[in-house]
Amino acid sequence: MKRELLKTLSIIAVGLLFCLPSMNLLAESPENIQIVEIQKIWDRADHNAFTDLIRFKGQWYCTFREGMKHVSSDGALRVIVSSDGKNWDSAALITMDGVDLRDPKFSVTPQGQLLLAGGGAREISGGRTHQSYVWQSTDGKTWSDPTPIGDKDFWIWRLVWHKDAAYGFGYFKVSLDYHDREGCLRLYKSENAKGFRTLVADLDVPSYPTEASPLFLKDGTALCLLRRDGDDDTTAMIGTAQAPYTDWTWKSLGIRIGGPQLIQLPDGRLLVVGRKYVNDVKTTHVWWLDPIEANVTEAIELPSGGDTSYPGLIYENGLLWVSYYSTHEGKTAIYLAKLRFPLTGSTIGISQ
Repeated sequence: MKRELLKTLSIIAVGLLFCLPSMNLLAESPENIQIVEIQKIWDRADHNAFTDLIRFKGQWYCTFREGMKHVSSDGALRVIVSSDGKNWDSAALITMDGVDLRDPKFSVTPQGQLLLAGGGAREISGGRTHQSYVWQSTDGKTWSDPTPIGDKDFWIWRLVWHKDAAYGFGYFKVSLDYHDREGCLRLYKSENAKGFRTLVADLDVPSYPTEASPLFLKDGTALCLLRRDGDDDTTAMIGTAQAPYTDWTWKSLGIRIGGPQLIQLPDGRLLVVGRKYVNDVKTTHVWWLDPIEANVTEAIELPSGGDTSYPGLIYENGLLWVSYYSTHEGKTAIYLAKLRFPLTGSTIGISQ
């Protein structure tokens, strides 16, 4: 009898252990989330889009692409800076002759350098060729020469750091036409933000995998929020892996999300921000994410419309700062939203 009781208690304990992660990730109801402030912070170019946001040496930095339109050969990477998050000045403009620079993303190296990663598209006969690059800076104003990273035509969309190594997913991109093409998602790793080696050559994701947002949890678990743009399936996926991050499990989230970004709050819950598609209408939305059940729950919609999304996310002092772009006021411009999320009692940390 005693042995059977112990066996039953053990089964219950294991069950509770597997339930705890989902319990920590339960969503707050939308009415508990407040938009504290929305501000347009930049619209000086004809087209201002594809943002990222970071806190570096006590300053706020936002980066994005400037160009004549969504796709144009004059694409440049603008970096703006603010001490208070309200008043913004230009810190740098990065250009490359004959190259459309796009999708800039920030990170900070273990040596304390501000790192900017982005892609460059060059027109060639019959289409475009692509190369990913990184630039480094100590102050956000003066930047190094570009260093090519990864393989040609593999777009490394975002870099994150874990245990002094940078990880980034690169997707095969040979043109702007996603249709009738076989996709490939590749995982890269670097210890010095310059020499990137292939960790997984092909993650074997079905349909056409594209923009990927990685995140490392405190226990070392890796997540990846992935956009897909194929004819077979356009739903976003969530991937999970344990060290050494060569074996990934992928699940569909059941909805399409563009320009995705993933963040974990101090209490352990996960948020997704990206582009929502409803027929021909596009808006920027915030969702709660449960990676175990592979589903998202609507949290709040940001003022947005048309050409929109591609957020940068920072959580600080009770507020989620969200940079994004939108055309809902007529011109494609950069916006900064501040959202208040009531936290739960738990305090699960994260590592990025």
